[in-house]
Amino acid sequence: MSTVLYPGSFDPFHLGHLDVVEQATALFGDVVVAVMHNPDKPSGVLSADQRVSLIAASCAHLPSVTVRSFPGLAVDAALSVNALCIVKGLRTSGDFEVEQQMAHTNFAVSGVRTVYVPCQPRFGFVSSRFIRDIAAHGGDVASMVPSAVSDALVSLFSPRSK
Repeated sequence: MSTVLYPGSFDPFHLGHLDVVEQATALFGDVVVAVMHNPDKPSGVLSADQRVSLIAASCAHLPSVTVRSFPGLAVDAALSVNALCIVKGLRTSGDFEVEQQMAHTNFAVSGVRTVYVPCQPRFGFVSSRFIRDIAAHGGDVASMVPSAVSDALVSLFSPRSK
């Protein structure tokens, strides 16, 4: 089996992300979930250390998964762990257009290939941005995130924690 890198900001990690991790472990074996900082995305609600901890808890049933934070480029992270490829999840054709451009760039600068894993249709609407917004307004996101993440968001956004 091979090692692959699944990079993302994961702020927060949701069930669509977990689905991609589970599929990647079945296809490739070892998966390194790489918590990255994306300067094009607004500052999130969880620190990188919190995200690493919550993802590790969410993937505890998958012994071939490791979770780490990485600075810089995803291709550099992939090279540092000797990854066969980068794995990216797809929800919509819009995701494909964005990811395809990034995949071509990554390959051009490093030779690292990207493999796409379509998420299950039931997760096609789930996005970290929507989850942050719903949770910040007191909404219930338990059906969209692993339980550890749900608990963290409830704690973070509860009236007494503000």
